Amino acid sequence: MRWWSVANFVSNAGTWMQLTVQNLLVLQITGSAAATGLSMSVQAAPALLMSVLGGAAVDRWPRKLTAAVSQALLGAIAFTTAVLVALDRLDLTSLMVLAAVTGIVATVDNPACALLGNDLVPAEDVPSAIGVGALVFNAGRLAGAALAGVTVGFLGTSAAYFANGFSFLFVTAVIPFLRPAPGAVRRVAQGGRRPQRDMSVREGLTFFARRPRLLALAGVTGVSAVFGRNYGLTLAVLVTGPLAGGAGAFGTVSTVLAVGGIIGAVLGARLRRPSVRLVGALAAAGALLQVVAGLSPSLAVLLVLVLPMAVVESVSDTAGTAVLQTDPPAHLRGRVLGVWSSIGTVWSLGGPPALGLLMELAGPRGALVSGGLIIAGAIGAGHLLRARQTTTPVVLRTGEDDVAGRAALETAA
Repeated sequence: MRWWSVANFVSNAGTWMQLTVQNLLVLQITGSAAATGLSMSVQAAPALLMSVLGGAAVDRWPRKLTAAVSQALLGAIAFTTAVLVALDRLDLTSLMVLAAVTGIVATVDNPACALLGNDLVPAEDVPSAIGVGALVFNAGRLAGAALAGVTVGFLGTSAAYFANGFSFLFVTAVIPFLRPAPGAVRRVAQGGRRPQRDMSVREGLTFFARRPRLLALAGVTGVSAVFGRNYGLTLAVLVTGPLAGGAGAFGTVSTVLAVGGIIGAVLGARLRRPSVRLVGALAAAGALLQVVAGLSPSLAVLLVLVLPMAVVESVSDTAGTAVLQTDPPAHLRGRVLGVWSSIGTVWSLGGPPALGLLMELAGPRGALVSGGLIIAGAIGAGHLLRARQTTTPVVLRTGEDDVAGRAALETAA
């Protein structure tokens, strides 16, 4: 698990180096902000239609081999892009094709690597392993964004892609040496092989659709993703607009967000029994903090609020991921993650335009305030609806007095 965490830190740092310079690269090639957004959508779009198939492949194929091959393919794509950039041969069409291929490979790589990490710890430690993964992700994001500026400044744009390619190769080299921990969850029962029908895509979709707690988790995460959490958009407009800050001020806000994410990941790693109710409570708390942040009179006040916002968001994400990866049976987890990825792609593609329209109508402050109220209101309404659907115990009446606190129907009934 330590080797896997180190490998993931290196890989995440390389990925964030590439993501940091990719938008600038598209702007250099096209000079169009719309083309930049299109490149991001092209890379995310395959997950909308193919994530369920990718999850089924992860459930069907050997997990270590699947993760190693997908990491090697992502490395090859990064190296190809780096060579084209170095030779000044990368045009918009080539970049879109490479982005689409990256998105296709990621539909298999993401669930394979996520579940591979869970195989390295005993079953009872999976929530903590997910918290460690979140910590590694946020640390890699912070390191990658910082290294990107230095690398591009001294070595050029192609160096970021080369670095990302080598980071994928490092992960590929580590995977063969990983060994499952004693007591880790097994996907296939010993002594037999699951029937072919158990590997169907439909089984994963059916399980997800019939699991109320997963549907509730999807609802909480969806409303939070659309009306909050897009802080790279809302806070950027708030800082550079009403608060009259510049790019440096937003950079400070982004750093505080990353630090808060790391703190939240550390706290999330201590969770032993995460639940959908905890995810909803944290999401509602984060939404209320977002409302207050939208009313910030100065950058200093905003910075004070941004840290707890990021902490709450990170703990909520860690708890939600733990529920998602531990609730389904072991042989279904790849397909459930695939379904989740498809749903998440809808949010990621539809959320920013909807939030952008909201900012056009209400301004950045209005978008943060109204978005936070919508999130908190939706979660509160869901909680009340669930409470109403809970069966109310009937009190027994004896011949003399009411017997308070005794349910008429016992558990066996």
